[in-house]
Amino acid sequence: GGVPPAADLLLGATAGCLACFITNPLEVVKTRLQLQGELQAPGTYPRPYRGVLRAAVAVCRADGLLGLQKGLAAGLLYQGLMNGVRFYCYSLAEDAGWTGYPGGTVAAGAVAGAVGAVVGSPAYLVKTHLQAQTLSAMAVGHQHNHESISGAFKSIYQQHGVVGLWRGVTGAVPRVTVGSAVQLATFAAAKDWVCERQWFRKGSWAAVLAAGMVSSVAVAVAMTPFDVISTRLYNQPVDADGTGKLYRGFLDCILQISNKEGLLGLYKGIGAVYFRLGPHTVLSLFFWDKLRNM
Repeated sequence: GGVPPAADLLLGATAGCLACFITNPLEVVKTRLQLQGELQAPGTYPRPYRGVLRAAVAVCRADGLLGLQKGLAAGLLYQGLMNGVRFYCYSLAEDAGWTGYPGGTVAAGAVAGAVGAVVGSPAYLVKTHLQAQTLSAMAVGHQHNHESISGAFKSIYQQHGVVGLWRGVTGAVPRVTVGSAVQLATFAAAKDWVCERQWFRKGSWAAVLAAGMVSSVAVAVAMTPFDVISTRLYNQPVDADGTGKLYRGFLDCILQISNKEGLLGLYKGIGAVYFRLGPHTVLSLFFWDKLRNM
């Protein structure tokens, strides 16, 4: 503590945005991998994207180097909103003494994450649309063909109203809740474990980085299925009345993916999720910590 919640909001948002700059290319790759072979049996579709590195190269070939920063503005907006709200709520919970109870940190983290996800959802929706957009030869998933971030918000709002901007939020809340809870539950434990092994000095950044990478394994395994589901729900085409053309909702999406793509379909893009999570977690914490100490 010692930092007022309002300051935490600003610092959390800034930290999330700084981390986002560095990890956005992995978001682009992840989005493509998760949309590839949508509702098709494994082995029956062309795979323009294979694995994290080759997918990154494929994105550069199709969209140029800047293609790896597709959806960056929407990503920054999302990180700013989501992390600002998340750190703010978490700070309030700390001040209220909730985190002193057993399981309190996990519960507070989960609730704070869920609130952040709801607030940031429209930005994530647009980010997903923009990151999926590419040349037809390399296209996976539905192509929304927005001109820009503002054009995207405008056309979604004009077609489907305010409700349309929160489409897919049912996938986002469990995604962030699970991710937040698992991360907070494992990060501190991983940090202690790494220091007990005497690999790194207690309190050193190497220890934090190692803990971030260890805890990210748990987070990636727990979160990837929810991540795939939210990417699919955000990106699916919709009818004039806003009904999804592919999935009726969260549960229908899980069932369809497992039936048609197998259980591994729910783990598409896990490599990109992991490679993004470790650095993103650590960078957010690092920037947040450094900013707080200033």
